Amino acid sequence: MTAKRGLITDTFKVVKKAKREDRRDKKPPSPPVADPEPPLLSKREIELHELKNFDLDWRFGPCTGISRLQRWERAALHGLDPPRDIKDILLKENTDPEYTYSLWRDYPL
Repeated sequence: MTAKRGLITDTFKVVKKAKREDRRDKKPPSPPVADPEPPLLSKREIELHELKNFDLDWRFGPCTGISRLQRWERAALHGLDPPRDIKDILLKENTDPEYTYSLWRDYPL
């Protein structure tokens, strides 16, 4: 009394997959993605971004514990050629602490 073994296809129906070309035709084309316009930055935001880049540039020495203007002057004294426009920004806005102090002003030494 041996049980008759059949093929797996006797139990499960064979389903043929669609060809790749057929699948591509069934999908709707995706709409083209337009590049979003960059947000317009105010003059203050642009200046603060330039100062942040100055803080992150290690060619001009460390910036913790001193003001940005002191760092600029120290770099100029050592012949490191810091950007002149940074000094102009710092002299123009010398009372605002966001301009005066470096990026890490809120972190303790």
